[in-house]
Amino acid sequence: MSSVAVLTQESFAEHRSGLAQQQVKVTALNSEEENDPPTYKEAFPPLPEKAPCLEAAQEPAGPWSKIRPIKASVITQVFHVPLEERKYKDMNQFGEGEQAKICLDIMQKTGAHLELSLAKDQGLSIMVSGKLEAVMKARKEIVARLQTQASATVAIPKEHHRFVIGKNGEKLQDLELKTATKIQIPRPDDPSNQIKITGTKEGIEKARHEILLISAEQDKRAVERLDVEKVYHPFIAGPYNKLVSELMQDTGTRINIPPPSVNKTEIVFTGEKEQLAQAVARVKKIYEEKANSFTVSSVSAPSWLHRFIIGKKGQNLAKITQQMPKVHIEFTEGEDKITLEGPTEDVNVAQEQIEVMVKDLINRMDYVEINVDHKFHRHLIGKNGANINRIKDLYKVSVRIPPDNEKSNLIRIEGDPQGVQQAKKELLELASRMENERTKDLIIEQKFHRTIIGQKGERIREIREKFPEVIINFPDPAHKSDIVQLRGPKNEVEKCTKYMQKMVADLVENSFSISVPIFKQFHKNIIGKGGANIKKIREESNTKIDLPAENSNSETIVITGKRANCEAARHRILAIQKELANITEVEVSIPSKLHNSLIGTKGRFIRSIMEECGGVHIHFPTEGSGSDTVTIRGPAQDVEKAKKQLLHLAEEKQTKSYTVDLRAKPEYHKFLIGKGGGNIRKVRDSTGARIIFPTSEDKDQELITIMGTEEAVKEAQKELEALIKNLDNVVEDSMVVDPKHHRHFVIRRGQVLREIADEYGGVMVSFPRSGTQSDKVTLKGAKDCVEAAKKRIQEIIEDLEAQVTIECTIPQKFHRSIMGPKGSRIQQITRDYGVQIKFPDREENPAPAAEPAVQENGEEGGEGKDGKDADPSSPKKCDVIIISGRREKCEAAKEALQALVPVTIEVEVPFDLHRYIIGQKGSGIRKMMDEFEVNIQVPAPELQSDIITITGLATNLDRAKAGLLERVKELQAEQEDRALRSFKLTVTVDPKYHPKIIGRKGAVITQIRTEHEVNIQFPDKDDESQAQDQITITGYEKNAEAARDAIMKIVGELEQMVSEDVTLDHRVHARIIGARGKAIRKIMDEFKVDIRFPQSGAPDPNCVTVTGLPENVEEAIDHILNLEEEYLADVVDNEAMQVYMKPSSHEESKAPSKGFVVRDAPWATVNNEKAPDMSSSEDFPSFGAQVAPKTLPWGPKR
Repeated sequence: MSSVAVLTQESFAEHRSGLAQQQVKVTALNSEEENDPPTYKEAFPPLPEKAPCLEAAQEPAGPWSKIRPIKASVITQVFHVPLEERKYKDMNQFGEGEQAKICLDIMQKTGAHLELSLAKDQGLSIMVSGKLEAVMKARKEIVARLQTQASATVAIPKEHHRFVIGKNGEKLQDLELKTATKIQIPRPDDPSNQIKITGTKEGIEKARHEILLISAEQDKRAVERLDVEKVYHPFIAGPYNKLVSELMQDTGTRINIPPPSVNKTEIVFTGEKEQLAQAVARVKKIYEEKANSFTVSSVSAPSWLHRFIIGKKGQNLAKITQQMPKVHIEFTEGEDKITLEGPTEDVNVAQEQIEVMVKDLINRMDYVEINVDHKFHRHLIGKNGANINRIKDLYKVSVRIPPDNEKSNLIRIEGDPQGVQQAKKELLELASRMENERTKDLIIEQKFHRTIIGQKGERIREIREKFPEVIINFPDPAHKSDIVQLRGPKNEVEKCTKYMQKMVADLVENSFSISVPIFKQFHKNIIGKGGANIKKIREESNTKIDLPAENSNSETIVITGKRANCEAARHRILAIQKELANITEVEVSIPSKLHNSLIGTKGRFIRSIMEECGGVHIHFPTEGSGSDTVTIRGPAQDVEKAKKQLLHLAEEKQTKSYTVDLRAKPEYHKFLIGKGGGNIRKVRDSTGARIIFPTSEDKDQELITIMGTEEAVKEAQKELEALIKNLDNVVEDSMVVDPKHHRHFVIRRGQVLREIADEYGGVMVSFPRSGTQSDKVTLKGAKDCVEAAKKRIQEIIEDLEAQVTIECTIPQKFHRSIMGPKGSRIQQITRDYGVQIKFPDREENPAPAAEPAVQENGEEGGEGKDGKDADPSSPKKCDVIIISGRREKCEAAKEALQALVPVTIEVEVPFDLHRYIIGQKGSGIRKMMDEFEVNIQVPAPELQSDIITITGLATNLDRAKAGLLERVKELQAEQEDRALRSFKLTVTVDPKYHPKIIGRKGAVITQIRTEHEVNIQFPDKDDESQAQDQITITGYEKNAEAARDAIMKIVGELEQMVSEDVTLDHRVHARIIGARGKAIRKIMDEFKVDIRFPQSGAPDPNCVTVTGLPENVEEAIDHILNLEEEYLADVVDNEAMQVYMKPSSHEESKAPSKGFVVRDAPWATVNNEKAPDMSSSEDFPSFGAQVAPKTLPWGPKR
């Protein structure tokens, strides 16, 4: 029997704590009951022996020996700025203010990374990381901007200056960059040998040392170099360089000690040989004295662990340096060692602490490098680093991915060994998946990109959720690209492609657009009150309809959606226009090949015809349709005129078309066209050529196009060029205008003068200043324009002299209606008749009719008791409208105003129809008022009146009355129809048949209702007052009777049915019913019967009821009994098997577990030792205080 030991908590704890060795009783295990347990060494194999120190320093043992050091291009340097040299010393503003701004600026300029910290002595430590060149530049900027500047001079022989400068000044530039100083060397013609150095104290020392070194090299005197370790240099130099200065003075030797920031150990001596030897001996003596009390040591540590040893922002290292400030610790990039310098005792303590730290890190840290194609790196990182941050947080590792510009495939993972392996596995899986992925470019027009993405990315988010494995990349809008890139597993990419192509196809189908030209005055009717009409058209046609802005000159309404829907909406809009006005539509056949030339560049030619013919609309078929039909729409007279011009132009194009472009200043165009197009019409009539002027929308405002036959075009060109030449000939003329008329021309900021200038080629008209009493008016411009302007001014003066003022009496309550929206109607009358119209001030509180009238002077008419002063027949002041102008024009304007006075008529409409005419929330009556531009007044319900009043313009009243009566006819027809539809029929049916008539989920009754268009009401089970066997049918009499017959037919079939009970073993019920009743439904459908199984707790669990026609019931019962027989055999077999599979009733009681057992354990040979206690903090010390999880404002990361 072999000797074994049981691992218990007590024996292991005693072994760990090193108690007095006592023999532990060995508990023998019965080899018959258990196999031989493993030995302790088998269960816990020992770690490899540690190599000797020297060997370890050269090449670390174990797996670390295989680590290949990676030379990084990034370096880190630390600069120290003493308190006395700091430029910004405000301690309260550390990390902010001007100093922080300077650091940010340096980082942006150089590309280096800066970290500032404040030392105990209030000095500034600056750690600079980055490429070597960037670090050097940053250092120079730091010195120049954060340190106070000093200056010093150094004298070296003049002939040595060129060696300091170097070839092309390179050596001097390099020296300035390395020392962060400004070095000024005297010019060759300057006899001075003094070199001036400006910079920080430390920089000046370094620069001075380097310059003296260069000079010493060139000096013909004896030079000796003594290699002394850097740490001893301060002892040789002495405080404030006092010792070395005394030595130089005593021996007459120049001694050059490299400054602390220069990593050189050589001290250079220059001078006479004897004196030089004396100086060297004294320096050696100082060195030997100090060497015995100073140590330089190194600790072996892999270079990748250096940053963990330093800690975040140098925290770990700071703990050591604070305890031992005299120890200097140096980390060299790419080297697997850490150098320590300082007093022997302090160095030994620091070395011991760092070694412990390194050992701990090596035990619990690992790293691995993986190769992943750099083109996948950004996908591994994820959006805003989501993927890589998740891996870092999940596995507690650090992942270093090289930047894109390095094009490196190497990814380095560092951290806990287990976490490193898991992170490596996941990253390689991701990379492998990406290699197997497919990239597909989908061509989607850029105009659809925003629609696919949706508002705030809602639609694209839905697509991404539907295809989570597919990455969808849209191009930058600035690139104007149509390529959308999909990336992911092949099958998913294909599915996503099909889905998006279908979406695009729908968008293309729904993005069909047509433009409908509608006369501007009818836009408000198409919109309707509160947008009711346009909203209805949009909803019913399922289209998007865009109308031009109110202040826009455009008449085009744009409809977007499916082609058929757009056509339907267009038809409805045109129908509204046709209904409102006398609009004629004519179709003209013109060969499709001529369409583009007739339309002209950006529609210039066709636009000129439309404008000339009173703004008719000319619609050409879409390009590529092959249709020759051109539609002209507008007032009948204008349509005919446009048709003639269009056919004439088409004929010219077919025979021989010739085009010439002319240029004239835009201000000349109106003069060339003439009033009402008179001038240009003369040229057209005499030559037969068509002349097209630019519109306000055209970019080139000077371009005039002449088209027609060659002969006609040349003749028109000649006439126009002569006119333009005359216009370019500027003259100055004057005329006499009576001062009393001057105000008319200059009021309203000179509006009349501006109109004259616009109409007559920009002629300048200057009236004398007010108060000068001069009657001379000066005109300057083209000769013809000046003459025409003079003539126009004379006409205006004649109008003013012949001007009369007449009164038009219209009750004040109609004034607002006459003015029209925003005064549009009045403005139209003043333009048409050339008169001025002035409305009276509104009377706020009109006097009641019973009271005496108030006279203009404000005195009450009742002052004279007899009332003779007040004339009851005279009109009120507030009703009188003043019209000024020529008498004949004033009379015409008066008639036009009186025609605008609304008239009221009464229409008799049955009272019971009023509420239907008003409509829901007044929508019906509003629609009629908008459509006919009238006001319709319905009497209050309590009056029970049949009279509806219509108020509006006389021209609109007849249409409104006809429309109202038409609506009454419709409502009466609806009433009659409603009465016919309300026929009721009652059917008596036994309540037990009601569920069958209703059917599953109401399917049967819904079909009857839909087929016969009736309403069928069953009695409420809870209402005892209702007869439970009565079914009510409501609808047209014929339909109600047909529905009754259908119900009675079902009842007849149900009455023929029988119910039979059959005994089925309850153990097979579940098999017959099947999953979710699928099997039993199939049987019921096949045999057209209803089968009911007993509910749980029923007296007879085996009783099953079958209902249907007798023959069907018999067949169904035979079928389910056959099934019972088949299923019952299986049930019996299963029960028999269960008997054998049951465990025996008397199981042997199991012995208690003895835990994990090993042989030859170390504590088994030692007395009174026990196994470690897992809960003991002494046996299992923690790594430190547990870090509280960081709470985020938005909850934990997912």
